[in-house]
Amino acid sequence: MSVRVDGKKSDGVPEGTKRLSRLARIVRGPKPENVPAVVGTVAALIGLVDILAGVVPRFRWSKVHSLAEVLPGSVTQLAAAGSIIVGVLLLMLAHGLKRAKQRAWLAGVVLLPIGAAAQLVYRHSYIGAILSLLLFIYLVWHKSSFYALPDPRSRWKVAANFVLMGAFSFGLGWVIVGSHPDQMIGDPPVIEQIEHVIWGLFGFEGSIRYTEHVDYTVGYSLGALGLLTVATTAYLAFMPAYPAAVLTEEDEDKLRELLAKHGARDSLGHFALRRDKSAVFSPSGKAAVSYRVVSGVMLASGDPIGDVEAWPGAIEQFMTLAKRHSWTPAVAGCSETGGEVWTRETGLDALEMGDEAIVEVSDFSLTGRSMRNVRQMVKRIERNGYSTKARRVGDLSPEELEAVQKAANAWRDTEDERGFSMALGRIGDPKDLDAIIVTAHKDPEEGEDCPFGDLRAMQHYVPWGPDGSSLELMRRDRSADPGMNELLIVAFLQAAPELKIKRLSLNFAFFRSALERGGKLGAGPVVRIQRSVLVFLSRWFQIESLYKFNEKFRPRWEPRFIVFPNSRDLPRIGFAMMQAEGFLELPRLLRRRPAPPKDVLDDADEQVSAAEVTRAA
Repeated sequence: MSVRVDGKKSDGVPEGTKRLSRLARIVRGPKPENVPAVVGTVAALIGLVDILAGVVPRFRWSKVHSLAEVLPGSVTQLAAAGSIIVGVLLLMLAHGLKRAKQRAWLAGVVLLPIGAAAQLVYRHSYIGAILSLLLFIYLVWHKSSFYALPDPRSRWKVAANFVLMGAFSFGLGWVIVGSHPDQMIGDPPVIEQIEHVIWGLFGFEGSIRYTEHVDYTVGYSLGALGLLTVATTAYLAFMPAYPAAVLTEEDEDKLRELLAKHGARDSLGHFALRRDKSAVFSPSGKAAVSYRVVSGVMLASGDPIGDVEAWPGAIEQFMTLAKRHSWTPAVAGCSETGGEVWTRETGLDALEMGDEAIVEVSDFSLTGRSMRNVRQMVKRIERNGYSTKARRVGDLSPEELEAVQKAANAWRDTEDERGFSMALGRIGDPKDLDAIIVTAHKDPEEGEDCPFGDLRAMQHYVPWGPDGSSLELMRRDRSADPGMNELLIVAFLQAAPELKIKRLSLNFAFFRSALERGGKLGAGPVVRIQRSVLVFLSRWFQIESLYKFNEKFRPRWEPRFIVFPNSRDLPRIGFAMMQAEGFLELPRLLRRRPAPPKDVLDDADEQVSAAEVTRAA
C-alpha cells in the first residue's frame, strides 16, 4: 500500500533503505546474463582508446590522456607498438566476449595482466595496473558467464581473417607512417609511403626516415601489425576443429522412424533428411528438431519432427545447444501450430513470412473458367508432341534414373544448390525410393541437339506422410516449350489417384497476403506501399512470380511463420536464411564443403529446390 507524504506518493519504505538497495545493485554489478555484453562493449572502447593513443601523437597529451593512462595497454613512446596491438586484439575480442565465448574470455584473462605489467614498466602507473588487475579479477569471478563453445572452424574464416586483417593492418600502418609529419625527413610521395608500409609489415626497414626515436616507434608498430595478421590467421587455421552440423546415419534412421509415424503432420518433414543439416532429439526420442548453423544463426526449418506432445523436449534441447554455443535461435517456415509451441516454450516471437500452396487432389480439375489458362497451355504443349510419365523412383530403371540425374544437373540455373526449407538436395537415393519423378518427353527433331534423348523436363516430389507429396525440384531443357512446369504439375495431379496421393504441397509464396491485399480495390496506403516494395524486390527474388505461379492451381493457402528472439535479430536471421537458401553465396574458395556420405550418388548433392521456379513460370 502506498501513501502520500507532502503531496508525493510513498510506498512506506524508508529513503535510507532505498539508497542502500541502489548502492547494493551498483556494487553487485550487472546481471550475469548481461556481463558478456558489458565486457565486450568496454573492451571495444578500450581498444579504440589504445589505438588512438598509439597512432595520434597529440592524443597522448590531450585531455583524454588521463583516461588512456589507466587503461590496459596504454602507450608511451616506447610502448606505442604494444598499445596498438593490444587495442587491435581487444577490438577483435569484443564480439567474442559479447557472445560469451570461452576462448575470448581466456584471451582477455591473458591480455589484462600483460596490460598491467606494461603500465608498471613503461608508465609507472599503479592506478592503471590496479584497474587492469581489478578487471582481470572481475573476469575470473564471472567465468561462468562465458560458457559458449567455439563455432565450427571453416576455411572461409581463415581466409577472411587474412584478407580483412591484412587490409586493416595496411590501412592502420599507413596512418601510423603519416601521423608524424613534423618528424618525417623530407616529403616522401604517397607511393613511397605505401612501399614503406608494405616493407614494415613484413619486418623490413623502409626508405622513409624520421627524427628522434620515431623510427623505432613506426618500425615496431608496422612489424607488430604484420606479425599479428600472421599469428591470428595461423591460430584460426590450426585451432581444434569442432564438427559442422551434418546428419549422421544414425540420426537419419531415427528421423525416418519418426516420419513414418508422424510425417503426415507437416509437408516439410521430409526435408529434415537433408544431409547438411543436423538434429537434436527430445530426451524421450519421440521428437526432433533439424537445423543448420549459418553465420552464427542456429536455423531450424519447418515444425519439429515426431509426436507433438514431445515437441517441448526437443525444443528445449535445441535452445540449450544454441545457448551453449551462443548461436541466435530461429525457425523458418513453421506452421501455425508449430509457431504457437515454439513461442510458448521459448518466449520467442513469431512473424508471418508467407503461405504454402496446398492442392487437394480430389478437388483438382482442369475444367472451369478459372483453369482456362492452364488448360489451354497444357493442351497446346500436348499438341506439340509432348508426353508425360509419373513414377516412383523405385520403378525407374538404373539407366532412366541416371539420365534424369544428369539432365537435372545440366539444366540447373545456378552453379550450386539452392534451397533449405523445401529442398532435399538429392535424387535417387536408395533410401528415397518412394519419392516420385514426373518427366516430359518429346522426340527430337531432325538436326536438333538433345543430349538426353527425348527427356525435356523433370520434377521431383518427396513424401509427405503416406498419402501426400511435396514438390522439391523443377528442371527443364531451355530449348523446350514454355509451360513445362505447368504440364508436369498437371500430369502429377492426374496420376496422383493411381499413386495413392491425396494432397500436394507446392511452393511457398513469400508475403502472399501483402501482395494479395495490396492489389485489391480500397487497399490502404500502408498495404500498397508494402506491395510496391515486394514487387520491386521481385526483380531479384521470385516473390510475385512465385505467388502467381502457385495461384494458377487454385490451392488453399496455409500460413507459415518465422520465429525469432528479438526484432533487432531479424536482419541477421534474414541474411542467414538467404545464405541457407543459396541466394547469397560466398566466393567458391571460401566455402566449407563437407564430404557427402558414401551412400550418396555422385550427383545427389547438386540439386536445386522447387523454390527456384524457372523464369518461364
